Amino acid sequence: MNDYMIRATAADSSIRAFAITSKNLVQEALDHHGTSPVMTAALGRLLSAGLMMGSMMKGEKDLLTLQIACDGPAGGITVTADSHGNAKGYVNNPNVDVPLKYAGKLDVGAALGPGVLSVIRDLGLREPYVGQCALQTGEIAEDLTYYFATSEQVPSVVALGVLVDHEGVRQAGGFIIQLMPFTEDEVIDRLEKRIGEIDSITTMLERGMTPEKILEEVLGDFGLEITEKMPCRFHCDCSKERISGALATLNKKDLQELIDDGEDVEIKCHFCNRAYRFTTDDLKEIKDR
Repeated sequence: MNDYMIRATAADSSIRAFAITSKNLVQEALDHHGTSPVMTAALGRLLSAGLMMGSMMKGEKDLLTLQIACDGPAGGITVTADSHGNAKGYVNNPNVDVPLKYAGKLDVGAALGPGVLSVIRDLGLREPYVGQCALQTGEIAEDLTYYFATSEQVPSVVALGVLVDHEGVRQAGGFIIQLMPFTEDEVIDRLEKRIGEIDSITTMLERGMTPEKILEEVLGDFGLEITEKMPCRFHCDCSKERISGALATLNKKDLQELIDDGEDVEIKCHFCNRAYRFTTDDLKEIKDR
């Protein structure tokens, strides 16, 4: 199955919902970064969330960044997504190994430890919008649920899951369900009851359920209406030209020192680990711009 996400409404548009299947793009992130199982789960959850939250933005060039700064061995995670189903991300320490939370359950919270979640929306204005909250559990879904409630005042349910085995990523996906201000109390009560009855995301994905079937499982009794389907992928837009632009921001003295060393300079992209080599002639050209 190709990776994609859907948008939907329910209960006369008083509920909006998003669901995603992201196995392939999380596997690609694993391939790029060589992440341990627990860090694959952490990065995969944040990528899935970033893609769904990115699709909430309206502008063609809007960008969303989810950043976790933490005191645990993971060191931090960064994910960037646009409004077109593209996302990229990396972890500060890809090789973290912590004991399982319980049999078969990776302990992402222990890998992250105490920390702060930042949500940065670049909407093309002079300054990006930045919202923050302290990590509540480090399990990411619960932290985003808390973020939506406290920073954006939008009651939400966030579910994220990544299932990893010895061959790689077996399943990945999630959903976000949000209540509009005019949602009736009776609808809220019914939804809370239903959320308490459903299986985990990875269990539903293992049963072969698509994003449509997952939302049907949760919101089928609320008049679910699918409004959009969008392909999604891991996509890094780095290039030698863009890296050159970053090097050009160095002061002339630092660039001259690199030139005087007489060695080629290799720079790796954080997001995809692609390496770019710059010769002394390249560096001279950048310095003379």
